[in-house]
Amino acid sequence: MKRRDFLKFIGVGAAGGAAGFIIGKVSKPPGAKLIPYVVPDENIIPGVANYYSSLCTLCSAGCGIHARVMEGRVKKIEGNPLHPVNKGRLCALGQAMPQVTYNPDRIKGPLKRRGAKGTGDYVDITWEEAITIISKNLSDIAKSGSADGLYLLTPPQRGNLGALIDSFLTAYGSSNHYQYELFGQRNLYFANHAAMGLANAPHYDIENAKYVLSFGADFTSTWMSPVHYSAAYGEMRQAGKGGRGALVQVEPRLSLTGANADEWVPAKPGTEAILALAIAHAVVEKGWAKGGDLDGWRHVLAGYKPSVAADLTDVSEERIYAIARAFTHTRPSLAIGGDGVSSYQDGVSGLMAVNILNHLAGNNGATGGVIPNPEPAIKRDSAVDFKRRISTLAADAAKGKVKALIIYNSNPVFTTPVAAKLASVIRDAPFVVSMSSFLDETAVYADLILPMHTGLEDWGDDAPEPGVGTRVMTIMQPAITPYYNSKGAGDVFLGVAKQMGGRLSGLKANSFAEYLKDAWRTAYSKDRQMSASALTFDEFWEGALKRGGWWPKATVEARRQVTVSARSVSAHLAQMPARFEGKDTDYPFYLMLYPHSAHRDGRGANLPWLQELPDPMTSVVWGTWVEVNPKTAARLGLKEGDMAAIESPSGKITAPVYLYPGIRPDTVAVPIGQGHTQYGRYAARRGANPIEMLPHSEDARTGAIALNSTRVKLSGAGPSNMVKMEGSTKELGREIIQTAPPDGRSES
Repeated sequence: MKRRDFLKFIGVGAAGGAAGFIIGKVSKPPGAKLIPYVVPDENIIPGVANYYSSLCTLCSAGCGIHARVMEGRVKKIEGNPLHPVNKGRLCALGQAMPQVTYNPDRIKGPLKRRGAKGTGDYVDITWEEAITIISKNLSDIAKSGSADGLYLLTPPQRGNLGALIDSFLTAYGSSNHYQYELFGQRNLYFANHAAMGLANAPHYDIENAKYVLSFGADFTSTWMSPVHYSAAYGEMRQAGKGGRGALVQVEPRLSLTGANADEWVPAKPGTEAILALAIAHAVVEKGWAKGGDLDGWRHVLAGYKPSVAADLTDVSEERIYAIARAFTHTRPSLAIGGDGVSSYQDGVSGLMAVNILNHLAGNNGATGGVIPNPEPAIKRDSAVDFKRRISTLAADAAKGKVKALIIYNSNPVFTTPVAAKLASVIRDAPFVVSMSSFLDETAVYADLILPMHTGLEDWGDDAPEPGVGTRVMTIMQPAITPYYNSKGAGDVFLGVAKQMGGRLSGLKANSFAEYLKDAWRTAYSKDRQMSASALTFDEFWEGALKRGGWWPKATVEARRQVTVSARSVSAHLAQMPARFEGKDTDYPFYLMLYPHSAHRDGRGANLPWLQELPDPMTSVVWGTWVEVNPKTAARLGLKEGDMAAIESPSGKITAPVYLYPGIRPDTVAVPIGQGHTQYGRYAARRGANPIEMLPHSEDARTGAIALNSTRVKLSGAGPSNMVKMEGSTKELGREIIQTAPPDGRSES
């Protein structure tokens, strides 16, 4: 209190209570004041917002965003309306980007391990010391003649960060860049390359389709590019474009996309590939197929008669023929294979069957069908190496080949089955560097933890995967200065290269921002479409930053025509239903795992906005649940909210029961995303991680981990405190749902 105000109070006190109103007058707090910065940033004007076009980095879809910044802080994220992928829309994960940057559990500076691995005992160090430690270890490994002992584990990398990483490894003398992501679509890439020769994912033109046949693709929620596909689905359902399109969803557990479909086909788990081939058989048998080599297709599909498939799939023969007819007679049509069908032990076979359907219906290269994407304008890193998989990394570690392991933006200890032994691999490796913003289940085993910039603080670029049928490159630029003492991954690799010198001296850029701009300058000089869009590179670059990237103004490009031959796919077809671990007598239920709509593979679980976001199908928040058909639950004596023990031959978790009519009675389902033991206060010790119940089963051709690969048994485990936001699913006489029968009379 100021001396003058104190004297006023003393005077008022002497005057007595009659002047009490004066106390209120003089004790009123002063008005708030705008206090200017001592040295203000040139981009900060108090009270005025700046908007930055950039890239959402919280999933691999590659959506464009606008970041609203005031006084140096990000206030809001919205979709970039100019961006071809999301066209101004954005999912909940993208909206939560500020909670990554300002998360209180974010690592605030480089850390060096002090205690035993896994204990989380670290001490703060400087970036200079961290770069020196990495450089010394890598130099010692190279001098010993073991340069190929450097292993790098990342998600699939696109754009110039991937190019820089490849250049770093090549110059150092290592070829061991392992790319792993739980939902990395390895089976899809393999199937499309083997069937159609495509190196990247095609554009599935849902917007212009009139009949979509989806095998386990939850494209309105989590599959591939859900914001783009949700908007496309909305357009497909509008009657203004030649009539309202139809969607048929094939899956044992009703997803959000299935709930929006015209028809749900609950095929028996593991038989979706056989069902798709039976539909293809019906197309050829009835003479509805387009294209040549019908004799070849009759031979390849001879063993998939609808009458036989009906018994295996629990889908009637009549329904199989009806779907085949609608798929070929409704134009244009499109078949899609998603995570549900690709996550079996033989996931490639289901996706190959989908490719056959599109070929026989004449959908490849057609509007409303499968459109191959052109090569990106900026060079990406090498294609996925199907021989480099988690199991081979573990095998190399067991043989002592791994001398140093650098892990960037990946949490394989959480996203792989316990039987994969990734925790042991990382714990026993001689030198481990984790480039992570959070102390997660993988980072806790590292010798060094390097906190990374978030997507709102860093430079980068991206070619979205899948694309939208035209060339698109997105630029990521910093919207704010780094909030903590972090660095970008590109700057770390450049810093190590600069200190080591020698073979790495060719990486001369002073910063990744400089490296990125130089790469775009080179692309501009070589690409006619780019150079035609602006007179000078500086003008082009400024425009790309404002726009959020570069894409041609023309919406139609020359399309590559692709075909599928009977010979190319014959070796990749399902011979029997997918295999599940466990005898049906001991483990009577199929287990279906699927990504949580907000947490995905677990990456969103440390953001409270996403923990509070109700699941769209169950409304459950802040936890895990197991979906059980009401008939099954009644037979087992389970009620909604009861805690259930879910046990497979490989592991056991507990979760509360959610009664879900949209699942087969022989199947139970659990979302992936919860069950962290690390990863901050909002994620740790919430729910259970169902991946712990899985055997380590991979697709033999691709190394993709099979999520739908085991049977389980259920038993009661006491009451729970499941939190959900919905009430009863019944009307209880309130006439909430109104129907309009053909005679026009309103009924409830």
